[in-house]
Amino acid sequence: MGARTKARKRAIDLLYGADLREISLNAAIAMEEERARKEPDRWASWTYARTIIEGIAEHGDEIDELIETYAQGWTIGRMPVLDRAILRIGIWELMFNDDVPDGVAISEAVDAAKEFSTEDSAGFVNGLLGRIAQTRV
Repeated sequence: MGARTKARKRAIDLLYGADLREISLNAAIAMEEERARKEPDRWASWTYARTIIEGIAEHGDEIDELIETYAQGWTIGRMPVLDRAILRIGIWELMFNDDVPDGVAISEAVDAAKEFSTEDSAGFVNGLLGRIAQTRV
């Protein structure tokens, strides 16, 4: 597993946990930062995971607006928590991280949905991120 894939999985865990515990992303970042400092083997994947989470915290309203706009028939509150986390990461990479090609961002999000979420999530994630990517062209 690549370093960025591992970092995305850590970001999913962090977003998921923050959502379920109803804590701010900044509080979740601080807790994970402390944990990563105590466990050096976690530090390598933490750097990019932190970049993702900080980007989502900074652009959260824009990201959620894109989800609401392109998630046909779904509101953010109605989505599974994991799908929200995966979509937020995918959208951040599409819209705010020029270092990640669109195809990679979408593929990584779809793979995460296949691994962690419901049977229908991969298609939903793929369709939503694909529509958003088309708006950038």
